[in-house]
Amino acid sequence: MFLVVGLGNPGREYEKTRHNVGFEVIDRLAEKLGIEVNRIKFKGLVGEASVNGKKVVLLKPTTFMNLSGESLIEAVSFYKVNLENVIVIYDDVDINVGRLRIRGSGSDGGHNGMKNIIYHLKDNKFPRVRIGIGKPKGDMVSHVLGRFSQEEEALIKKVVDIAVEAVLEIINNSLQSAMNKYNSYDASLK
Repeated sequence: MFLVVGLGNPGREYEKTRHNVGFEVIDRLAEKLGIEVNRIKFKGLVGEASVNGKKVVLLKPTTFMNLSGESLIEAVSFYKVNLENVIVIYDDVDINVGRLRIRGSGSDGGHNGMKNIIYHLKDNKFPRVRIGIGKPKGDMVSHVLGRFSQEEEALIKKVVDIAVEAVLEIINNSLQSAMNKYNSYDASLK
């Protein structure tokens, strides 16, 4: 079984912001799998699917970004999911817009949602798909809660689709296979 968690902030005012690309990937993945992520459970919105005979739970925490770990730990505890099958998708200011990075473990990188998740899991060894939102040109909060430019939006649409493919690659094959296939992806070159 896999638990796929996209990070973001709940509410219409946060839709399409840089900080919510994790939610966008979950929405696109749910669409591809033909399910809805609309059941309220684990301080979040949940949907379940089967991918090649494997149970996959999609989760969008509604705790706000900085408390994402509260939602994730409830789901992990309920399903007794091994951490290597917990895939967290989130935004990263240290990666250029249109790129993504997949890793099997690591630090929080200054991301408060990840900091909270690592705190609650008491471990940092779980797969993550980081989507580049670019470095701020001014204030960090304004940047992550801001929207993409028109040019960036085109790149984000492409990278969100690739992130969906990467998550499915992890589920169907392996983390290593997904890293080999997608870590060099750059939407600006396509």
